[in-house]
Amino acid sequence: MKLKWAILGALFTLTAVLTGCEPLTVLDPKGPQAQTQADVIWISIAIMAFIVITVFVMLVYILIKYRGSKQADSYEPPHIEGNKIVESIVVGIPIIIVAVLSIISVQSTYEVEAKPEGYGDKEPLVVYASSSDWKWHFSYPEQDIETVNYLYVPTDRPLEFKLYSYGPITSFWIPQLGGQKYAMSDMITTLHLAADVPGEFMGRNSNFSGEGFAENTFNVTAMPQQEFDDWVQEVKQTAKPLTEEKFDELLEPGHLGQLTFTGTHLGFMPPPKGHHEGHGAGGEDHSEHSSHESENAEHSEHDNNNNEHDHESDEAASHNE
Repeated sequence: MKLKWAILGALFTLTAVLTGCEPLTVLDPKGPQAQTQADVIWISIAIMAFIVITVFVMLVYILIKYRGSKQADSYEPPHIEGNKIVESIVVGIPIIIVAVLSIISVQSTYEVEAKPEGYGDKEPLVVYASSSDWKWHFSYPEQDIETVNYLYVPTDRPLEFKLYSYGPITSFWIPQLGGQKYAMSDMITTLHLAADVPGEFMGRNSNFSGEGFAENTFNVTAMPQQEFDDWVQEVKQTAKPLTEEKFDELLEPGHLGQLTFTGTHLGFMPPPKGHHEGHGAGGEDHSEHSSHESENAEHSEHDNNNNEHDHESDEAASHNE
């Protein structure tokens, strides 16, 4: 009777606890990258559940079938040799499970690291996402605007985030759109995402970065392209410009609300030059970046040569006088 009440009490407690739990956002995907990761999670759960259930069924069967019985003191159990079939199954099944999970993991990793499929030749929206203690700065170079602690993105368009940090290593993560990726101070990492449907999502820093880590979050709003364009126009008409002095204030440790500016900090405080595109992605972008740097270096060298030539001409003119 006591065992019965104990089991009923445990069931009621478990039901009450699970009723108060919120749904897992990683299993509620709103983009192609997140959908791939959710599928992998469900496949892993199914495989592990099959293994656990099979093991427990076999355990119960063995305990019942081979349970101890009252035998004479002189009883000797029969001698049993090893069974090659059983040993092959015991060794082979784990190998198969590990191989299947490895293949799924590698394929899904390359898939989520690449640009989202199904968007044709649509140009991605490039957003520079930088972190500081303890806030997020989002720079839109194409739109020439910048936001703090909130992000507006269009739906049905690939998103390309350039991640870096003005402080410790952080991790950019929007669970319903895709997996996390680290942001570091000495290099840019690229994260490809996309939102299939409009909605509001939660984003955060998932890497511990000090006492303000718990509130290092940001809001993400996905909307149709026309609404996104209207928002951009509204920002340009109403927001104040971002100055270098103001940006230095924003980098000071502390928490802030949501802020909006015209212009970005990319002009007066450019991001790191190093790039890391990830597996199977961005080789072309890296080469373009290198070519742009080479062109800039050539132009800079040409300007220096012109300046030196002008300086020599001025000296010669003054000497003749």
